[in-house]
Amino acid sequence: MSRHEDIHAEREREAKAALDRLASQTDTLGGSAFARMADKAVGHFTAEELGPEDKIELWGTRIGRVAGLIFAIGLVIYLVRVYVMQ
Repeated sequence: MSRHEDIHAEREREAKAALDRLASQTDTLGGSAFARMADKAVGHFTAEELGPEDKIELWGTRIGRVAGLIFAIGLVIYLVRVYVMQ
């Protein structure tokens, strides 16, 4: 093989490797993005960042976060009924 063919073959191998890495990262990001987002939401609403030391604070945080979610959903429903569905 000539030097030109060697350079071309090396570039082709690098391009194929880059495409393979991109394909594997895209599958990983796309496939597990929803799972990571769901895990993060569950962790937020269960207040897992607080730890089990103070049970009152833990349950108060959980109740407050769920109540906030319920309030936000109710507010969205109210606003849609009043301003969109007239």
